[in-house]
Amino acid sequence: MGKLAPNELQKLLSCIRKDERVLVPPMIGYDAGVHLLDDKYLVVASDPCTGVPEEWFGWLLVNYAASDVALFGAKPQFCTINLLGPRPTQPECFQKVMAQTCKAADELGIAIVRGHTGMYDSLKEIVGVCTVYGIVKPKKLITPGNAKPSDLIVCTKPLGLETVTNFSLIHKALARKLFGAKKQQEFARLVYMQSCVKEARQLADIKGVHAMHDATEGGFATALNELAEASNVGFSVNWEKIDVPDEALVLKEHFKLSDEQVLAMSSTGMILAAVDPQAQEKVKAELQKLGLSASFVGEFTESKERVLVRGKKKTAFPSQADDPYTMMLANTATS
Repeated sequence: MGKLAPNELQKLLSCIRKDERVLVPPMIGYDAGVHLLDDKYLVVASDPCTGVPEEWFGWLLVNYAASDVALFGAKPQFCTINLLGPRPTQPECFQKVMAQTCKAADELGIAIVRGHTGMYDSLKEIVGVCTVYGIVKPKKLITPGNAKPSDLIVCTKPLGLETVTNFSLIHKALARKLFGAKKQQEFARLVYMQSCVKEARQLADIKGVHAMHDATEGGFATALNELAEASNVGFSVNWEKIDVPDEALVLKEHFKLSDEQVLAMSSTGMILAAVDPQAQEKVKAELQKLGLSASFVGEFTESKERVLVRGKKKTAFPSQADDPYTMMLANTATS
């Protein structure tokens, strides 16, 4: 995937001046920032969109950033949109994406307040950038840095669902061969699962949900490591309790992936949350209302160790995420 290594990203952020008005500045592991707005907090998230199924481009563009805002406990309310294309890009192409974008914003009650559209010789395909703003009361703010020892680790959706879904859309013939025609069609209809706005808003209202993180680039591995790093805790996670679709395992075999790469499969839309044990049943019930199943896969620990349990064997959890998403989605030789 395209993220900088943590040490290089830290260098990039080092020149940002501290400002007392900014409560959550740009930091590794934090997918949104927070600054003061009178007696409330304004949560801001910005995300690019490119290389996704074109019929979902505008919807994903809005939902990527809106999900990050919702994960901080805020309601997404306003956004800006940038649409950049290669020269020449037909006006109809921009119009199609903008129609998708407006529909997605309307669904979430987000007002589009500004944007920019342009064509540039240096680009090879359309790139979108969406910045979403949401307001939250100080007591309702949730950040990735608030996981506590003994908190349970919960996953809201299957690992690698985004990867399987987009593979089913982009490489339809190969997906039919690997998964069967019925499954390929089922997964191709699950793009909407790549948003976590609704469940993040529900979870944010539950007392005992201390921290949340979306498993985007780097999947489960990156999200869990970043939660632990931000909260200064360790964790123990059980491989057998992680919900991995059979189709993700089929892709593992087809592309000869390692277990570490499966853990790193891009899983946009899946929330990893730190939950007080006393809130476990409430979390289950609220997710069930949305048609989701909570998987409790481990717990955060006071010890800083990061442990992966498989059967009776304990090993170190992968410290680096080797996300195979781009390799698999760009690979057309076997399609």
